Amino acid sequence: MIRWGEARRSADPGFFCRLATQSDGARCPVWLISDARRRSDVDWFARHHGAVTRTVRVSASDDTRRKRGWVFTPGIDDMESECGLDSGVQWDWNIRNDGSDGDLDSQLQEILSHVELQLGS
Repeated sequence: MIRWGEARRSADPGFFCRLATQSDGARCPVWLISDARRRSDVDWFARHHGAVTRTVRVSASDDTRRKRGWVFTPGIDDMESECGLDSGVQWDWNIRNDGSDGDLDSQLQEILSHVELQLGS
């Protein structure tokens, strides 16, 4: 499955982005793309939906990640699908997921306010 997906992406970097946005939901006023993994994904949305595209990076320190059970695995965690967006993207919001739920909620509030504005709420 991974090889098939990589072959598709190599032939057409926007394949999965286009597939996701061609559904009936394409008329939605707000999209949340929860798992962009490559620069080509971010670039595709900026190119095709530039005026309304906003980017959010959620990160945690390696120490926090280890406390949550993460173990660095060479050949997986150093691949483009895991670290391809670590540089070269100007994020609209950077969310740190290292602290308490209250810390996270306060960071997410700005994004929620933006979405509510887009929806006319």
